[in-house]
Amino acid sequence: MRILVTEDEKDLLFAVAVSLRGAGFAVDTAADLAGADEALAVNSYDCAVFDRMVPGGPAAPRAVDTLAYVRQRRRAGLRVPVLFLTALDRVGDRVEGLEVGDDYLVKPFAMEELVVRVRLLCLRREIARPAVLRHADVELDAGTRQVRRGGVLLTLTRREYLVLELLLANAGQPVSRADLIRHAWDEMAQPATNVLDVLMAGLRRKLRQPPLIETVRQVGYRLG
Repeated sequence: MRILVTEDEKDLLFAVAVSLRGAGFAVDTAADLAGADEALAVNSYDCAVFDRMVPGGPAAPRAVDTLAYVRQRRRAGLRVPVLFLTALDRVGDRVEGLEVGDDYLVKPFAMEELVVRVRLLCLRREIARPAVLRHADVELDAGTRQVRRGGVLLTLTRREYLVLELLLANAGQPVSRADLIRHAWDEMAQPATNVLDVLMAGLRRKLRQPPLIETVRQVGYRLG
């Protein structure tokens, strides 16, 4: 699952990212609203964490309220669950945050609580997705996170599961290397490395014969 965290306090941003990655999430970070907006435009996220007040961006360094931004994006169709982090702890602030977002956590907070809240928001999003993805004789159950081929249960790593999930969601269509890496890793991954090739070789072995994953030259991979 992939998370976007927008926070202008560098130490807190680092701590949140480390905690979420330690819990198994892929995490992208932004220090201002412009960075968050760019990330949301090009990536798919399971949850977004916003500090209530962050700089607008290099061209607009003044602090802006991300609640207004999320409200605007909701009207434009944003469906990603949003958790607000804030020092604003009045009842009115919390109510307003919950009306626009999906959760509201007041600073200071325990990282363990943040991780649990993010996980619950991701679960809520998972429920809205198709419970089972199928192609040929491969079946991926998003509820149990189990994968079978020909009825035989396969043992996949977390990243193998995520790569296969994206391929199944786009069965028959090529998926770029960059999209696969973004889905299974995060902004810390380097698409130029051979990390995806190594993972794909292992995934192909586990899926067994007949071959299912095709290489699309200069693009990426697809399920044939």
